Amino acid sequence: MNYPNFTVISHPLIEHKLTFIRDLTTPKKGFKELVDEVAMLMAYEITKDFPLEEVEIETPICKTKTRIVSGKKVVLVPILRAGLGMVDGILKLIPSARVGHIGLYRDHETLQPVSYYFKIPPQSEDRDFILIDPMLATGGSAIAAVDKLKEVGVKNIKFMCLIAAPEGVKAFCEAHPDVKVFAAGLDEKLNENGYIVPGLGDAGDRLFGTK
Repeated sequence: MNYPNFTVISHPLIEHKLTFIRDLTTPKKGFKELVDEVAMLMAYEITKDFPLEEVEIETPICKTKTRIVSGKKVVLVPILRAGLGMVDGILKLIPSARVGHIGLYRDHETLQPVSYYFKIPPQSEDRDFILIDPMLATGGSAIAAVDKLKEVGVKNIKFMCLIAAPEGVKAFCEAHPDVKVFAAGLDEKLNENGYIVPGLGDAGDRLFGTK
């Protein structure tokens, strides 16, 4: 997919773990642990442009100058409910991040997003947002979530997902060319029911043991 704001994160560990996430025989516990691990690996990649500042510390040996992340105030925003499954993995790397929530579900007949919940930290205009959903299928929910964030003044947004369909990438990148999209895998297509092929099934059902 030739969109400058779309990146597939290529790493052997991500590919390895994504294989078992896709596998129908992976049990719920293993599925959740693997999603956590891939989210953490992806967070390592998508935060590599965070600026650094120099500070002075004292080691057990001497004083020295070194660097820390410069004043980044990060907000993680999972799209409910499946996005919740990726939050813990990212918090392991960014424990100070705040967590907002956007409630959107896809109507299985119209395939359009339906909004039911929106809560983010106050005074978030200058914070860096990472929007999270395991799948970018039609793109409708992710586009609607970014629309809502922009409506309240959020400017710095990245979107991360486990897998994406070409149709969703096209729709999202054309709707929000200023938002960087990071995926662990780009799949073949959507089927007639709007599910990603080969995909991983319904991420929410597999995370929470529901149908």
